[in-house]
Amino acid sequence: MHWHAYQWTGAGVERDNEDERRPDSPDFRTSPLPPMRTGDWLAKPASRIAASFDDVEAAVAWLARAYGEVRDAFLVPDRIPLEERLAGARDLLPRGVDVQWGEWLQGGRFATIGMICCPNRHVSHPCPIRRSAGVAGT
Repeated sequence: MHWHAYQWTGAGVERDNEDERRPDSPDFRTSPLPPMRTGDWLAKPASRIAASFDDVEAAVAWLARAYGEVRDAFLVPDRIPLEERLAGARDLLPRGVDVQWGEWLQGGRFATIGMICCPNRHVSHPCPIRRSAGVAGT
């Protein structure tokens, strides 16, 4: 197993465009919006991957950095302390459970930070990196 990092920051009201957030929509692959289900990130183009990891600690460090980039803009700071989030990620990721955090930001914006397991237990999408390289499978 390995993990792909994804993030999106944008106007929170855009998340209401649920059709674009479902993989059966013709606009899904080109839409910048995060999917409704975490595993569906893998159906987005490989160019949407912010980083990929084989090591859990490296994946958790990326989550901490991404969190730090938006933390000062949180509408309600630190509802869940970062150390609790990171401890949860360290526990969940090796067990094949996606980690995705969403926070409202000042000015009506929303941030999504995710680490998605590949292969994924909830969806059958192939690995986006292998798919883009023309290699079949996950």
